[in-house]
Amino acid sequence: MLQFSTLITSWYRLNARDLPWRATENPYYIWLSEIILQQTRVDQGMNYYHKFVKHYPTIADLANATEDEVLNDWQGLGYYSRARNLQTAAKYIMEELDGKFPTDYNTIRSLKGVGDYTAAAIASFAFNEVQAVVDGNVYRLLSRYFDIETPIDSTAGKKEFKALADELIDPKNPAEHNQAIMEMGALICTPKNPSCEICPLRDGCLAKANNKIDLLPVKSKKTKVRNRYFNYLHIVKDGKTIVHKRGPKDVWQGLYDFPLIELKSDRALQPTDLKKFGSSEAEMCFETKHILSHQRIYARFWKITNVNLDVFGSDYNIISIEELGDYPMPQLLIRYLENEELN
Repeated sequence: MLQFSTLITSWYRLNARDLPWRATENPYYIWLSEIILQQTRVDQGMNYYHKFVKHYPTIADLANATEDEVLNDWQGLGYYSRARNLQTAAKYIMEELDGKFPTDYNTIRSLKGVGDYTAAAIASFAFNEVQAVVDGNVYRLLSRYFDIETPIDSTAGKKEFKALADELIDPKNPAEHNQAIMEMGALICTPKNPSCEICPLRDGCLAKANNKIDLLPVKSKKTKVRNRYFNYLHIVKDGKTIVHKRGPKDVWQGLYDFPLIELKSDRALQPTDLKKFGSSEAEMCFETKHILSHQRIYARFWKITNVNLDVFGSDYNIISIEELGDYPMPQLLIRYLENEELN
Protein backbone atom coordinates (compact mmCIF):
# COMPACT_ATOMS: atom_id res chain seq x y z
CA MET A 1 0.00 0.00 0.00
CA LEU A 2 2.95 2.32 0.55
CA GLN A 3 3.68 2.12 -3.18
CA PHE A 4 0.25 3.65 -3.87
CA SER A 5 1.06 6.64 -1.66
CA THR A 6 4.55 6.99 -3.14
CA LEU A 7 3.18 7.09 -6.69
CA ILE A 8 0.57 9.74 -6.03
CA THR A 9 2.78 11.97 -3.87
CA SER A 10 5.59 11.85 -6.44
CA TRP A 11 3.10 12.94 -9.09
CA TYR A 12 1.70 15.62 -6.77
CA ARG A 13 5.08 17.25 -6.16
CA LEU A 14 5.47 17.79 -9.90
CA ASN A 15 1.90 18.68 -10.85
CA ALA A 16 0.10 20.26 -7.89
CA ARG A 17 -1.75 23.51 -8.52
CA ASP A 18 -0.41 26.56 -6.73
CA LEU A 19 -3.32 27.33 -4.40
CA PRO A 20 -3.08 29.88 -1.55
CA TRP A 21 -4.50 27.61 1.15
CA ARG A 22 -1.75 25.11 0.44
CA ALA A 23 0.88 27.70 1.33
CA THR A 24 -0.30 27.98 4.95
CA GLU A 25 -0.72 25.83 8.03
CA ASN A 26 -3.09 28.35 9.60
CA PRO A 27 -6.09 26.15 10.50
CA TYR A 28 -8.51 29.08 10.22
CA TYR A 29 -7.53 29.77 6.59
CA ILE A 30 -7.56 26.07 5.75
CA TRP A 31 -11.02 25.80 7.33
CA LEU A 32 -12.23 28.78 5.27
CA SER A 33 -10.98 27.19 2.07
CA GLU A 34 -12.57 23.82 2.81
CA ILE A 35 -15.99 25.31 3.57
CA ILE A 36 -15.88 27.58 0.51
CA LEU A 37 -14.88 24.67 -1.75
CA GLN A 38 -17.77 22.44 -0.65
CA GLN A 39 -19.98 22.05 -3.75
CA THR A 40 -17.80 24.68 -5.46
CA ARG A 41 -15.12 24.59 -8.15
CA VAL A 42 -11.67 25.90 -7.25
CA ASP A 43 -11.75 28.60 -9.92
CA GLN A 44 -15.08 29.86 -8.61
CA GLY A 45 -14.09 29.68 -4.94
CA MET A 46 -10.73 31.42 -5.27
CA ASN A 47 -12.07 34.99 -5.24
CA TYR A 48 -14.32 34.21 -2.30
CA TYR A 49 -11.39 32.80 -0.34
CA HIS A 50 -9.35 35.97 -0.92
CA LYS A 51 -12.37 38.12 -0.02
CA PHE A 52 -12.98 36.32 3.28
CA VAL A 53 -9.30 36.37 4.25
CA LYS A 54 -9.25 40.11 3.56
CA HIS A 55 -12.55 41.01 5.23
CA TYR A 56 -12.19 38.57 8.15
CA PRO A 57 -8.45 38.02 8.72
CA THR A 58 -9.07 36.42 12.13
CA ILE A 59 -11.71 34.18 13.67
CA ALA A 60 -12.72 37.12 15.87
CA ASP A 61 -13.40 39.28 12.81
CA LEU A 62 -15.70 36.62 11.38
CA ALA A 63 -17.46 36.06 14.71
CA ASN A 64 -18.06 39.78 15.25
CA ALA A 65 -19.42 40.53 11.77
CA THR A 66 -23.16 40.81 11.19
CA GLU A 67 -24.95 37.98 9.43
CA ASP A 68 -25.88 40.34 6.59
CA GLU A 69 -22.21 41.26 6.08
CA VAL A 70 -21.18 37.61 5.87
CA LEU A 71 -24.05 36.65 3.57
CA ASN A 72 -23.33 39.65 1.36
CA ASP A 73 -19.72 38.51 0.94
CA TRP A 74 -20.98 34.98 0.24
CA GLN A 75 -23.50 36.23 -2.32
CA GLY A 76 -23.41 34.26 -5.58
CA LEU A 77 -21.64 31.23 -4.11
CA GLY A 78 -24.83 29.35 -3.20
CA TYR A 79 -25.53 26.86 -0.38
CA TYR A 80 -25.78 29.78 2.05
CA SER A 81 -26.09 27.52 5.09
CA ARG A 82 -22.31 27.10 4.73
CA ALA A 83 -21.80 30.79 5.48
CA ARG A 84 -24.19 30.76 8.44
CA ASN A 85 -22.55 27.63 9.87
CA LEU A 86 -19.12 29.18 9.35
CA GLN A 87 -20.04 32.19 11.45
CA THR A 88 -21.80 30.08 14.09
CA ALA A 89 -18.65 28.00 14.47
CA ALA A 90 -16.48 31.13 14.66
CA LYS A 91 -18.62 32.45 17.52
CA TYR A 92 -18.37 29.07 19.27
CA ILE A 93 -14.57 29.13 18.97
CA MET A 94 -14.42 32.64 20.42
CA GLU A 95 -16.87 31.99 23.24
CA GLU A 96 -16.14 28.37 24.19
CA LEU A 97 -12.58 27.71 23.02
CA ASP A 98 -10.95 31.00 24.07
CA GLY A 99 -10.60 32.05 20.44
CA LYS A 100 -8.25 29.17 19.62
CA PHE A 101 -8.97 26.93 16.66
CA PRO A 102 -9.17 23.27 17.80
CA THR A 103 -6.11 21.16 17.07
CA ASP A 104 -7.47 17.60 16.84
CA TYR A 105 -9.89 15.78 14.55
CA ASN A 106 -12.63 15.10 17.11
CA THR A 107 -12.89 18.70 18.32
CA ILE A 108 -12.74 20.05 14.76
CA ARG A 109 -15.49 17.60 13.81
CA SER A 110 -17.74 19.07 16.51
CA LEU A 111 -17.80 22.50 14.84
CA LYS A 112 -21.04 23.50 13.14
CA GLY A 113 -21.00 22.63 9.45
CA VAL A 114 -17.91 20.39 9.67
CA GLY A 115 -18.29 16.78 8.56
CA ASP A 116 -15.94 13.82 8.51
CA TYR A 117 -14.14 14.87 5.33
CA THR A 118 -13.65 18.51 6.33
CA ALA A 119 -12.41 17.58 9.81
CA ALA A 120 -9.94 15.09 8.35
CA ALA A 121 -8.70 17.64 5.81
CA ILE A 122 -8.10 20.36 8.40
CA ALA A 123 -6.56 17.99 10.95
CA SER A 124 -4.11 16.59 8.40
CA PHE A 125 -3.26 19.79 6.51
CA ALA A 126 -2.87 22.02 9.57
CA PHE A 127 -1.64 19.55 12.21
CA ASN A 128 -0.37 16.57 10.16
CA GLU A 129 -2.77 14.26 12.01
CA VAL A 130 -3.15 10.85 10.38
CA GLN A 131 -6.72 11.20 9.13
CA ALA A 132 -7.59 9.97 5.64
CA VAL A 133 -9.84 12.22 3.58
CA VAL A 134 -12.67 10.77 1.54
CA ASP A 135 -14.40 13.25 -0.77
CA GLY A 136 -15.94 12.85 -4.22
CA ASN A 137 -12.53 12.82 -5.89
CA VAL A 138 -11.28 10.10 -3.56
CA TYR A 139 -14.39 7.96 -3.98
CA ARG A 140 -13.98 8.12 -7.74
CA LEU A 141 -10.28 7.34 -7.80
CA LEU A 142 -10.47 4.44 -5.32
CA SER A 143 -13.57 2.90 -6.89
CA ARG A 144 -11.83 2.81 -10.26
CA TYR A 145 -8.37 1.77 -9.11
CA PHE A 146 -9.71 -1.13 -7.04
CA ASP A 147 -12.81 -1.79 -9.21
CA ILE A 148 -15.24 -1.40 -6.31
CA GLU A 149 -18.93 -1.54 -7.21
CA THR A 150 -20.30 -0.87 -3.73
CA PRO A 151 -22.45 2.29 -4.05
CA ILE A 152 -20.60 5.28 -2.64
CA ASP A 153 -23.86 6.74 -1.27
CA SER A 154 -24.67 3.65 0.79
CA THR A 155 -23.75 3.06 4.43
CA ALA A 156 -21.74 -0.01 3.43
CA GLY A 157 -19.94 1.94 0.73
CA LYS A 158 -18.99 4.79 3.03
CA LYS A 159 -17.53 2.34 5.54
CA GLU A 160 -15.68 0.37 2.87
CA PHE A 161 -14.08 3.39 1.23
CA LYS A 162 -13.16 4.99 4.55
CA ALA A 163 -11.48 1.77 5.70
CA LEU A 164 -9.58 1.54 2.40
CA ALA A 165 -8.48 5.19 2.59
CA ASP A 166 -7.27 4.63 6.16
CA GLU A 167 -5.26 1.64 4.98
CA LEU A 168 -3.65 3.53 2.09
CA ILE A 169 -2.59 6.71 3.88
CA ASP A 170 1.10 7.15 4.63
CA PRO A 171 1.27 7.68 8.44
CA LYS A 172 4.56 9.53 8.05
CA ASN A 173 3.21 11.94 5.44
CA PRO A 174 -0.59 12.25 5.87
CA ALA A 175 -0.99 15.85 4.72
CA GLU A 176 0.76 15.44 1.38
CA HIS A 177 -0.88 12.04 0.80
CA ASN A 178 -4.33 13.58 1.27
CA GLN A 179 -3.54 16.53 -0.97
CA ALA A 180 -2.19 14.17 -3.61
CA ILE A 181 -5.12 11.77 -3.74
CA MET A 182 -7.62 14.63 -4.02
CA GLU A 183 -5.56 16.41 -6.66
CA MET A 184 -5.30 13.20 -8.66
CA GLY A 185 -9.07 12.88 -8.61
CA ALA A 186 -9.55 16.53 -9.57
CA LEU A 187 -7.03 16.69 -12.41
CA ILE A 188 -6.45 13.13 -13.68
CA CYS A 189 -9.23 10.74 -12.60
CA THR A 190 -12.00 13.13 -13.62
CA PRO A 191 -15.68 12.14 -13.88
CA LYS A 192 -15.61 12.27 -17.68
CA ASN A 193 -12.71 11.65 -20.03
CA PRO A 194 -10.08 10.90 -17.36
CA SER A 195 -6.44 11.24 -18.40
CA CYS A 196 -5.58 7.57 -18.00
CA GLU A 197 -2.61 7.80 -20.40
CA ILE A 198 -0.67 10.05 -18.00
CA CYS A 199 -1.98 8.63 -14.71
CA PRO A 200 0.81 7.27 -12.47
CA LEU A 201 -1.60 4.56 -11.26
CA ARG A 202 -2.59 3.33 -14.73
CA ASP A 203 -0.63 0.06 -14.60
CA GLY A 204 -2.48 -1.13 -11.48
CA CYS A 205 -5.93 0.33 -12.24
CA LEU A 206 -8.48 -2.50 -12.31
CA ALA A 207 -11.24 -0.42 -13.87
CA LYS A 208 -8.96 0.39 -16.79
CA ALA A 209 -7.96 -3.26 -17.13
CA ASN A 210 -11.61 -4.33 -17.03
CA ASN A 211 -12.87 -1.50 -19.27
CA LYS A 212 -15.13 -0.12 -16.52
CA ILE A 213 -13.88 3.45 -16.15
CA ASP A 214 -17.21 4.95 -17.24
CA LEU A 215 -19.18 2.66 -14.91
CA LEU A 216 -17.53 3.74 -11.68
CA PRO A 217 -18.19 4.98 -9.09
CA VAL A 218 -21.64 3.51 -8.50
CA LYS A 219 -24.46 5.48 -6.91
CA SER A 220 -27.64 3.80 -5.70
CA LYS A 221 -29.87 6.78 -5.04
CA LYS A 222 -31.33 9.29 -7.42
CA THR A 223 -32.00 12.79 -6.12
CA LYS A 224 -35.68 13.68 -6.21
CA VAL A 225 -36.19 17.13 -7.66
CA ARG A 226 -39.43 19.05 -7.09
CA ASN A 227 -40.71 21.95 -9.15
CA ARG A 228 -41.60 25.27 -7.51
CA TYR A 229 -43.25 28.28 -9.09
CA PHE A 230 -42.13 31.67 -7.72
CA ASN A 231 -43.74 34.97 -8.65
CA TYR A 232 -41.72 37.92 -7.38
CA LEU A 233 -43.30 41.35 -7.06
CA HIS A 234 -40.85 44.13 -7.83
CA ILE A 235 -42.50 47.14 -6.20
CA VAL A 236 -41.32 50.48 -7.59
CA LYS A 237 -42.84 53.70 -6.27
CA ASP A 238 -41.40 57.13 -5.52
CA GLY A 239 -37.83 55.83 -5.68
CA LYS A 240 -38.67 53.11 -3.15
CA THR A 241 -38.87 49.33 -3.35
CA ILE A 242 -39.60 46.51 -0.90
CA VAL A 243 -37.52 43.55 0.23
CA HIS A 244 -38.22 40.72 2.63
CA LYS A 245 -35.78 38.65 4.70
CA ARG A 246 -36.32 34.94 4.14
CA GLY A 247 -36.96 32.87 7.23
CA PRO A 248 -35.69 29.43 8.29
CA LYS A 249 -36.62 25.99 6.92
CA ASP A 250 -36.49 26.97 3.26
CA VAL A 251 -33.96 27.88 0.61
CA TRP A 252 -31.87 31.03 1.00
CA GLN A 253 -32.44 31.48 4.71
CA GLY A 254 -31.34 34.91 5.87
CA LEU A 255 -31.15 36.39 2.37
CA TYR A 256 -33.45 39.10 1.04
CA ASP A 257 -35.87 38.90 -1.84
CA PHE A 258 -38.93 40.73 -3.14
CA PRO A 259 -42.46 39.99 -1.92
CA LEU A 260 -43.21 36.50 -3.17
CA ILE A 261 -46.29 34.64 -4.33
CA GLU A 262 -45.58 30.93 -4.67
CA LEU A 263 -48.09 29.00 -6.76
CA LYS A 264 -48.65 25.25 -6.96
CA SER A 265 -48.56 25.21 -10.76
CA ASP A 266 -47.22 27.16 -13.70
CA ARG A 267 -50.42 29.17 -14.10
CA ALA A 268 -50.60 32.88 -14.78
CA LEU A 269 -50.79 35.31 -11.88
CA GLN A 270 -54.36 36.51 -11.28
CA PRO A 271 -55.65 39.81 -9.82
CA THR A 272 -56.93 37.85 -6.81
CA ASP A 273 -53.35 36.72 -6.10
CA LEU A 274 -52.31 40.34 -5.74
CA LYS A 275 -55.10 41.38 -3.36
CA LYS A 276 -53.16 40.98 -0.14
CA PHE A 277 -50.48 43.27 -1.56
CA GLY A 278 -53.02 46.01 -2.25
CA SER A 279 -52.81 45.80 -6.03
CA SER A 280 -54.65 44.23 -8.95
CA GLU A 281 -52.26 44.96 -11.83
CA ALA A 282 -48.73 43.72 -12.48
CA GLU A 283 -46.52 43.64 -15.56
CA MET A 284 -44.51 40.47 -16.12
CA CYS A 285 -41.01 41.66 -17.09
CA PHE A 286 -38.66 38.71 -16.65
CA GLU A 287 -38.72 34.94 -16.24
CA THR A 288 -36.02 32.39 -15.62
CA LYS A 289 -35.31 28.93 -14.26
CA HIS A 290 -33.01 28.28 -11.32
CA ILE A 291 -31.85 24.75 -10.50
CA LEU A 292 -30.83 23.73 -6.99
CA SER A 293 -29.75 20.29 -5.81
CA HIS A 294 -33.29 19.23 -4.85
CA GLN A 295 -35.46 21.91 -6.41
CA ARG A 296 -36.18 23.37 -9.80
CA ILE A 297 -37.47 26.92 -9.44
CA TYR A 298 -39.44 28.58 -12.21
CA ALA A 299 -39.44 32.30 -11.44
CA ARG A 300 -41.38 35.19 -12.89
CA PHE A 301 -40.81 38.81 -11.96
CA TRP A 302 -43.72 41.23 -11.99
CA LYS A 303 -43.28 44.98 -11.76
CA ILE A 304 -45.89 46.90 -9.79
CA THR A 305 -46.05 50.69 -9.59
CA ASN A 306 -49.64 51.32 -8.45
CA VAL A 307 -49.44 50.03 -4.90
CA ASN A 308 -49.85 51.61 -1.48
CA LEU A 309 -46.63 50.91 0.42
CA ASP A 310 -48.47 51.18 3.73
CA VAL A 311 -50.11 47.76 3.20
CA PHE A 312 -46.76 46.07 3.81
CA GLY A 313 -46.24 45.14 7.45
CA SER A 314 -43.15 44.94 9.64
CA ASP A 315 -41.99 41.76 7.89
CA TYR A 316 -41.05 43.88 4.89
CA ASN A 317 -38.34 46.53 4.50
CA ILE A 318 -39.16 49.66 2.52
CA ILE A 319 -35.87 50.88 1.08
CA SER A 320 -34.61 53.21 -1.61
CA ILE A 321 -33.83 51.56 -4.92
CA GLU A 322 -30.18 52.62 -4.56
CA GLU A 323 -29.92 50.52 -1.36
CA LEU A 324 -30.69 47.21 -3.08
CA GLY A 325 -27.01 46.41 -3.44
CA ASP A 326 -26.58 46.54 0.36
CA TYR A 327 -28.83 43.51 0.89
CA PRO A 328 -27.56 39.95 0.31
CA MET A 329 -29.78 38.26 -2.26
CA PRO A 330 -30.06 34.88 -4.00
CA GLN A 331 -28.39 34.60 -7.38
CA LEU A 332 -31.83 34.35 -8.94
CA LEU A 333 -32.64 37.94 -7.96
CA ILE A 334 -29.18 39.19 -8.89
CA ARG A 335 -29.76 37.80 -12.38
CA TYR A 336 -33.04 39.70 -12.60
CA LEU A 337 -31.54 42.98 -11.39
CA GLU A 338 -28.68 42.66 -13.87
CA ASN A 339 -31.24 42.16 -16.63
CA GLU A 340 -33.07 45.26 -15.43
CA GLU A 341 -29.89 47.31 -15.69
CA LEU A 342 -29.34 46.17 -19.28
CA ASN A 343 -32.85 47.16 -20.36
